[in-house]
Amino acid sequence: MLKERDRFLKEVAFLLDILFLTAAYILSYGLRELLDVNLKLSRLIPEAEVTGTPLSTFHQYALAYFLGIFIWILALVFSRSYKFLRIEPYYRAAARVINSSVLMFFGYGTALFVLKAAYLSRLFFFIFIITGTLALLINRALVIAALRKIHEQGYNWRHILVVGTGNRAAQFITKVRQNPDWGLKVIGIINDDEQRDIKEVNGVKVIGSLKDLLDIFHRVPVDQVVFVLPRSRLNQIQEALHVCEVEGKETSIAIDLYDMKIARSVITEIDGIPLLSYNTVRISEWQLFVKRAIDIFISSVAIFLLSPVYVAAAAAIKLTSPGPVFFKQERLGLHGRKFKLLKFRTMRIDADKHLSQVNDLAEMTTPQFKNKKLRYITPVGRVLRKFSIDEFPQFFNVLAGDMSIVGPRPTVPCEVEKYEVWQRRRFSMKPGITCLWQISGRNEIDHNGWMKLDLEYIDNFSLWLDISIIFKTIPAVVFGKGAY
Repeated sequence: MLKERDRFLKEVAFLLDILFLTAAYILSYGLRELLDVNLKLSRLIPEAEVTGTPLSTFHQYALAYFLGIFIWILALVFSRSYKFLRIEPYYRAAARVINSSVLMFFGYGTALFVLKAAYLSRLFFFIFIITGTLALLINRALVIAALRKIHEQGYNWRHILVVGTGNRAAQFITKVRQNPDWGLKVIGIINDDEQRDIKEVNGVKVIGSLKDLLDIFHRVPVDQVVFVLPRSRLNQIQEALHVCEVEGKETSIAIDLYDMKIARSVITEIDGIPLLSYNTVRISEWQLFVKRAIDIFISSVAIFLLSPVYVAAAAAIKLTSPGPVFFKQERLGLHGRKFKLLKFRTMRIDADKHLSQVNDLAEMTTPQFKNKKLRYITPVGRVLRKFSIDEFPQFFNVLAGDMSIVGPRPTVPCEVEKYEVWQRRRFSMKPGITCLWQISGRNEIDHNGWMKLDLEYIDNFSLWLDISIIFKTIPAVVFGKGAY
């Protein structure tokens, strides 16, 4: 859990340092060439004569670049600059950067002397030390400010449900409160012993017992369930673990092992507390990072390129039928989080109120329901739906972070109330614009088949699968396969 996130943050900081130092190196080289400082300061700082064409000189400086970056990163590691990124105030992070710069000054200078790199301008050396230090200080300020802003806005918080009412559970809550940088928020306590009438633990309200877990998952967004129980009670939580598994909730246990059919176990720890986590989604922090980067890139480009389509669709809707251009509807996202989904309006006003009145979800894929739905679709709406143009505004949902390009399609709360328990595991990943269902026939597939495709995507997730689905979506949209 936290250990993996810290490792991910350190790796990101490591790459950012390389990028910022690279920019500082290029800037230093450019300043030296631009100002011709060798001639201006030759009396103050004796310089070795540099011979050769500008190309060969740049080649020599490029070789020195790799040596410089390696030594500076090594100096940052020795200064423990990556160890306390989440919890350290800026002035301490800045002090570690300056300490690494001092080490770099002597280390790089010694290496250049030993290697007899007379071609490297001494003034360039001083400029690089200064610009590199400034670049690292700016980088640390941006990273710390970004982390703080993310938490202040309420993002990147994991909603934790703690099972247990003993001293260990209270200590766990205390440690979470003492470390807000962990990004954890305990939203409630589950009483593991109904014979004990306990209302709260360490100021956190008891919101139910083990038998209430399913109902709590359906009412409250929960990202993770942490079992902090005495060993004597661990044999009584197998059913609760099964509920967490079918709901797609990440589960952590203080000790002991359990045989899970779907979830993958990962050993983690929180400040010395050993935890065994079970996660049904096989995705690493790096994959999440790349997936989010792809989402931002594709949605930004799509919004720009499709802007003429947005204008044309909006005009056609407004001129041919009364009502708003956009249709906004509450949908459920990751672990049941609610958000407003955007679509171009393709039906008459209030059509969703009539179409949502179904007793059985299987009814939604029958020819009778499709014919009923067609009666509410406007002429322009049929064209928009045929080529999935009505879905284009969802790129704004992706940009906002509520959705992804690829993921299970978001559904309305009233439909989710009719889900079977095993179907709710689809909420363990962020919803998307397209998925296996989208490229496999869409409305030609019954509801159970749709749910199974979503779980198949979750169980077999990879970035290559995402890319494959994106490319297969294009012909599905162009030819309107399964749309009506």
